[in-house]
Amino acid sequence: MKGLEILKVGFISLGCSKNLVDTEMTIGLFKEHKYTIVNNINEAEIVVVNTCGFIESAKEEAINTILEMAEYKEKGTCKYLIVMGCLVERYEKELKKAIPEVDLFIPIKDYDKMWEKIEKLVNNNTQTLSTNTLDYLHRVITTGSKTTYLKIAEGCSNRCTYCAIPYIRGAYISRPFEDVIEEANKLAKEGYEEIIVIAQDTTKYGIDLYGKPRLAELLSELSKIQRIKWIRFLYAYPESITDELIEIVKNNDKICNYFDIPIQHISNQILKRMNRKSNKAQIESLIKKIKAEIPDVILRTSLIVGFPGETEKDFEELYNFVGKANFDKLGVFKYSKEEGTPAAKLPNQIHYKTKNKRHNEIMNLARKISREKLTEKIGKEYEVLIETKTFDGKYYVGRTYMDIPEEDGLVYIPNTKSNLENKWVKAKIIDVRDYDLVGELV
Repeated sequence: MKGLEILKVGFISLGCSKNLVDTEMTIGLFKEHKYTIVNNINEAEIVVVNTCGFIESAKEEAINTILEMAEYKEKGTCKYLIVMGCLVERYEKELKKAIPEVDLFIPIKDYDKMWEKIEKLVNNNTQTLSTNTLDYLHRVITTGSKTTYLKIAEGCSNRCTYCAIPYIRGAYISRPFEDVIEEANKLAKEGYEEIIVIAQDTTKYGIDLYGKPRLAELLSELSKIQRIKWIRFLYAYPESITDELIEIVKNNDKICNYFDIPIQHISNQILKRMNRKSNKAQIESLIKKIKAEIPDVILRTSLIVGFPGETEKDFEELYNFVGKANFDKLGVFKYSKEEGTPAAKLPNQIHYKTKNKRHNEIMNLARKISREKLTEKIGKEYEVLIETKTFDGKYYVGRTYMDIPEEDGLVYIPNTKSNLENKWVKAKIIDVRDYDLVGELV
């Protein structure tokens, strides 16, 4: 008989930070049931892959990872291969047919039955004595000892025409205010000092539950938690950024002066076809206001090029806007034609070579702007959270308030003092390398 105490479980989490929180809750569920969690996938007897199914490149990565793990199952120590997440929610039937090596597919709609399915697979048993569903309070954090994500809502109701998220994750559902604060307090007690607030659209938080947005209020309440040092919020849609939210960022020292505003485009024609709720004038006015109120603010955005019907004039308008707006951080996606979305049926789909050309042009401009803005930091001093060292041990590696994990740049500081990992230090910037900064301890 297989024993729960013996089996080792390894996890692979693909996609966004919101998906990572689901993975962490799944790890917590296995841990609650006395499984052994391993970091080395080669030791795992159960492999769990949490997939992304957002755009074509993410789907390809997910499929390739599943196939790689299926091959590993044939040759390695893996006895059971479990696949969950967005790709499964979207293509469960097709995946079951195409990859029979997978022992269990768990779509998002079945997360409340996750443990029943796992018990049935591993122990031929549906009787469970402890936690059966994913639980924010029992997740196992995988983002180091100081930084963690705080997911405040699930799903999305914006219905942008290019996006499959509402079909995968459902409508926007805020978590109760008290539940979010309870989790944040628990994270702070466990030593997490940087809290990154996430949702598909953080600025819509509370509208469905309370009839009004409560993100600003939530950030204010989080800042009262003594042990928390940095608070960030990501995915703030431009139409929902209020004066109240700008004020709370401006006047609260714990909240990083950092706005992540996915605008996607600037041409009114394209914004309308995307079913975005803001227009060019509103976006430009918002950026101007934020910069005026918070001079040292860091602005990040994401754009889509090659959307159906995007003319050369539309693209030129976007290109010129990027040059004028001077974003500190910028990501560009090539439009991905996703089945089931309204945009997939639109006429005038753009050729992939044109998408590539436009993507490269915007990225080259963004790289130039980034270099100029980073060079302006030379000679200035910043607080840095040291997270690790380089492989050769010559440099500590950390982040300032200007950088979010995985997406933004890093600060490299010569290793002249021992035991600085997971500590906050003051550093003076002395050089720039691509998207990264080089500093020295002050």
